[in-house]
Amino acid sequence: MAVAAALDLRAVSVRRGETTLLDRVDWAVEEGERWVVLGPNGAGKTTVLQVASTQLHPTSGRAWVLGERLGKVDVFELRPRIGLASAALADRLPPDESVIDVVRTAAYAVVGRWHERYDSSDDSRAHALLVALGADQLARRRYGTLSEGERKRVQIARALMVDPELLLLDEPAAGLDLAGREELVARLAGLAADPYAPALVLVTHHVEEIPPGFTHALLLRAGRVVAAGPIEDVVDAEALSATFGLPLDVHRHRDRFAARLAD
Repeated sequence: MAVAAALDLRAVSVRRGETTLLDRVDWAVEEGERWVVLGPNGAGKTTVLQVASTQLHPTSGRAWVLGERLGKVDVFELRPRIGLASAALADRLPPDESVIDVVRTAAYAVVGRWHERYDSSDDSRAHALLVALGADQLARRRYGTLSEGERKRVQIARALMVDPELLLLDEPAAGLDLAGREELVARLAGLAADPYAPALVLVTHHVEEIPPGFTHALLLRAGRVVAAGPIEDVVDAEALSATFGLPLDVHRHRDRFAARLAD
């Protein structure tokens, strides 16, 4: 029996009033693939991630997430199988909560401690994830006291807490300085290289934020797909110039990309 794709969008459109946010998007993410989604502001990157995370249903077209068709499945049963780190979710995390609790509460799909109970396996997994992301020393700190780079690592640990089958990261390097970005990119490269890690989708504006080990790219402009496929075929000057609407030179060195305005 064939394994269902982690994500399968077919002619997916999302409209709000007279505005089209996504326009007949076809896109599939297979198990084990690591995708980067690139595009300018307003391209539809966050919208496509909202569909992938079951936060938003298509206006038209069909979408399957982890083999389940949206509109035909209880999304509250599906969401625990998806790890999500986004600015919208980060804004809901209580600043006075300890880092270890920020990570652990993901097991119950809640933000903020309530009456839920955790056992030693929850504690062990939360600590192991913080160690893997270089944040174990932060476990007893209050979330609100962390730097932006520390918060990003904690948010990714939280997204992994549920042992997801699909991991979605919405602009995880946004707001980081150069050192913070490079440290995060290195951590994500390690995650990409892990054969046991889930299918992974990373949204960004910048090719410099693509970690080594990512296998595929989806380029969006004005809600439409410009290109999609293996990263070595898609992230080039022609496709990126069409995506961002200006002539670009693109360079790749040791599995890292850089782009600048063409001479």
